[in-house]
Amino acid sequence: MAFHEVCREDELDVGKMKVFKVEGEKILLYHLEDGFFATQASCTHTFAPLGRGKIVDGCKVQCPLHRARFDIRTGEVIDWANFPPGIQLLNAVRGEKALKTYPVSVKSGKVRIKLG
Repeated sequence: MAFHEVCREDELDVGKMKVFKVEGEKILLYHLEDGFFATQASCTHTFAPLGRGKIVDGCKVQCPLHRARFDIRTGEVIDWANFPPGIQLLNAVRGEKALKTYPVSVKSGKVRIKLG
């Protein structure tokens, strides 16, 4: 699969994230201190939009709904859904699942994401 250009490097400040649609798929692009990273745009818990969440500790994304946290670089679960109290009952059914990640490259000032 080929890389798909999504934005210019200077369009997304460090510490910010933005959702892009690439071949019909919503991808969340992050600009961290050490570069650009991309994950699926919805939380793996109840599919809430991670673009409405926030970047915490410089390298994690926190879901706005149940506060699950994922490592932006690897997609791995850091903290599973823990809010509001009682959500753990749903967690018994919705087991921990990492985010899908995508390769990102920057070429000639353009940020590109590879699907597949």
